[in-house]
Amino acid sequence: MSSSPGTLTFGRPVPGEPLFVVAARAEATAFDHALPVLVTGIGKIRAAAALAACLAAYESAGGLPSAVVNIGTAGALGDHMLGVHRVETVLLHDFSHSAVRKITGMDEYPPLHVGPRDAEGTAAAEPGTGVVLATGDTFVADSAVRDALAQQADLVDMEGYAIAQVAHDFGVPVELIKHVSDSADETSGDVWAGRAAELAEEIAGHARSRATR
Repeated sequence: MSSSPGTLTFGRPVPGEPLFVVAARAEATAFDHALPVLVTGIGKIRAAAALAACLAAYESAGGLPSAVVNIGTAGALGDHMLGVHRVETVLLHDFSHSAVRKITGMDEYPPLHVGPRDAEGTAAAEPGTGVVLATGDTFVADSAVRDALAQQADLVDMEGYAIAQVAHDFGVPVELIKHVSDSADETSGDVWAGRAAELAEEIAGHARSRATR
């Protein structure tokens, strides 16, 4: 992780340019060190704390990034989900939505649209019509859990919702670009570890392409 929450792992804050965010240092080993890259640490709490501190530092430095681009790995909730995907909608799967709604009268963590928008700010696709990512503080390595999550999402990770929420709170556009690393089943831990170097190269390649847009 960075030496302190919110400190860029590589590069320097450049207001008006994209900020790249990854969760695990293993995902960032092939990045161009000239790019602004934040390694948050794994899980929603670390991701939210690190990104909030980083964006506050950007504000102090003179301006926010043009976008928060979370590029990282995700487990597939269906056998057809392979390769790289731009997420349209992200939801929180490990929160008691219905129980809390009965108490507060609202969904405290509704699904967030993170897909591209047109020039007028209108979503290019309705939430749920594109790739849906489920976020929770669980590394899913269980076929039964995978099957249950597959009823509402296509991919699963541990940070995407937190990153999207913080970016929205700061008014910064957010992109979630996910590389399928494993099948979110009993093989996931070994498969992820075995593919870490390969995935890091792919993630870095997409970051380079995004940086030049």
